[in-house]
Amino acid sequence: MTLTPLSRALAALIAVLAFAALYLQVLSSQQSNPDEAVLATLWRLGRFFTILTNLLVALTYATIALRGRVSLPVWTGGVTLWIAITGVVYHLLLASPDGAMAGLAWWANVGLHTAVPLAVVIWWLAFAPRTGLGTRAALLWMLWPLIYVLYALGRGQFDGTYPYFFTNPDRLGWIGVAQWTVILAVSFFVAGLVLIAVARLLRR
Repeated sequence: MTLTPLSRALAALIAVLAFAALYLQVLSSQQSNPDEAVLATLWRLGRFFTILTNLLVALTYATIALRGRVSLPVWTGGVTLWIAITGVVYHLLLASPDGAMAGLAWWANVGLHTAVPLAVVIWWLAFAPRTGLGTRAALLWMLWPLIYVLYALGRGQFDGTYPYFFTNPDRLGWIGVAQWTVILAVSFFVAGLVLIAVARLLRR
């Protein structure tokens, strides 16, 4: 699907917003850990789902803006679902009290957890091709969170640090990790079906 000049410009804006939020997060982390090397900061941040998913958004929307078209509707739909869940989970379960963050940390946090998720969802609903998305797409959208869990487990085995409790076999045991992985995958599947239903409703 070829994009209009407006949708292409807004896609570029989303890419810039995501890259800027990631950059601010690196600067904020460096500010909090002045003795830490940049590569060490990147390695540490690279264990988090939020960071990696925002990076997917930045790369995806930069590609869309440069090409002027959406070649894989199932991919843009998946990116929308993953970043939307990132924002929802943060605001429902993880958000710090008002005033807990300031300066660069606050701006990075707003970008990664609020501005980017909202911008992507709005762009997808307004401009992205959504025809042909169904149960198969929702099944495919489970792959990124599952790949992430395997990645987090592998990193944890390597450096002994697990980013989230549900990826920590030292805390939950391997059976517990497997159970939480199933819950995670099913949650993304159900959320994917909801996203598809909303898209169909708006199209009608």
